[in-house]
Amino acid sequence: MEITVADHPLIAHKVTLLRDVNTSSSQFRQLVEELVTLLTFEATKSLAIENVEVTTPLTTTTGVKLAKPTPLIIPILRAGLGMLSGITKLLPDAEVGFLGIKRNEETLQPETYANRLPDDLSGRQAILIDPMLATGGTLNDSIDYAFERGAKSAICICLLGAPEGVEAVRSHVIARWPDRTVSIHLAALDEKLNAIGYIVPGLGDAGDRLYGN
Repeated sequence: MEITVADHPLIAHKVTLLRDVNTSSSQFRQLVEELVTLLTFEATKSLAIENVEVTTPLTTTTGVKLAKPTPLIIPILRAGLGMLSGITKLLPDAEVGFLGIKRNEETLQPETYANRLPDDLSGRQAILIDPMLATGGTLNDSIDYAFERGAKSAICICLLGAPEGVEAVRSHVIARWPDRTVSIHLAALDEKLNAIGYIVPGLGDAGDRLYGN
């Protein structure tokens, strides 16, 4: 499994603003959109392409386009919805599915409450977006949903990750999906989880900060 932590001053600058408790919800939403767009550029370098002939004003040449079927973007509700506009700027023709998975704050285990994915994802590349990779339970369930429907690979884009969550996903993928390709792309890898499963130093509850409650 490939894990990429962004190493770019512009991304680091925006992450710092994102962490700040004084950043307003409107600023927070804008920063999330900008960060996702930046992360998507690197994360999508493995998307399947095919050759196509194109006519320029001067001649014809061979270029490339995204192969069919196009990637399926899967925001993990509710916070993942705040990342959607940032990724569709670069992939406007991609199909979008939704997963509603929330963490039980007592057990820290994920609970699914909504599933709006196509039944057949055979041969598709799934792009999972969720701001926080904390315990890894939510992302593991989401990867399972995509692969159980036949997806051939999963690209996971998160803003922040904790080492515990990254290791949980790595172990899960190796044990259950050794023949599938999974990559995780983070704007920052933080220090740890605290006793109640929040990323430290983190940025608080991403959903609350996106939507003001």
